[in-house]
Amino acid sequence: MLENKLTKALSASILRLLRPLVRILLRNGVAYGSFTELARKVYVDVAFEEFAPRGKKQTVSRVSAMTGLTRKEVKRLLEMEGPADSASQERFNRGIRVISGWLHDERFHDAGGKPADLPVDGKRNSFADLVRDYSGDIPTKAMLTMLEEAGNVRQVKGKVRLVRHAYVPGNDPINSLQILGTDVGELIATIDHNLTAGPDDLLFQRKVAYDNIDPAAVTKLKKMSFKKAQSLLEQLDRQYSRHEVDSDSDDEGKYISLGIYYHERDSEEE
Repeated sequence: MLENKLTKALSASILRLLRPLVRILLRNGVAYGSFTELARKVYVDVAFEEFAPRGKKQTVSRVSAMTGLTRKEVKRLLEMEGPADSASQERFNRGIRVISGWLHDERFHDAGGKPADLPVDGKRNSFADLVRDYSGDIPTKAMLTMLEEAGNVRQVKGKVRLVRHAYVPGNDPINSLQILGTDVGELIATIDHNLTAGPDDLLFQRKVAYDNIDPAAVTKLKKMSFKKAQSLLEQLDRQYSRHEVDSDSDDEGKYISLGIYYHERDSEEE
């Protein structure tokens, strides 16, 4: 009886999380066959990497039994390479690093300690200098264009001004879709961890939600939510940046993140 209830609850959850995902897939021309091929690939990879019997090596036959796929299909999927998305992820990360450097590095601040308007070129305290220090080998012009399209900067009297502190890709759908994989993946991984972790090892996962808000108050609450969320993330950004491992250090750093999202719909919508 309990197993049946768990299956029903899991099935209902899968349907809810697949609906917005399928909406994105259909809008971008990804057919059902392509999606199922990717799903099969993930089933096989996860079974091989994470579900081997303790102390034993995983086998094709065991993965075949776990996933319901034939041994021939398992072998094929193991040899299939995943989509190459490292380039767009790297661009996204470098955009964040440039803005973070602008916010925290005093060389790029004005007399009041705020991010200064920077000349585009120059060896010291310029936008080009900032990009060189925080984005690696991305050309200055390419980074400037990327941040302009995302609405983070604008040029004022020959200088570059930071106008928005959070980098969210604007007119680049590839980068925007990259966020789908990273952010949603991290949320589901957090939920997965909390399903099996002990009470002293749970990760923070909370939300506040009301289903009968006065429509006249929604705009005010939305603006307030955005403002408070942005303020918190900027505070965390300052704290996190103080504990980064030096790039020349032999110590391997850990990845941590905290995400906030705002969602709005009619109460009767499923």
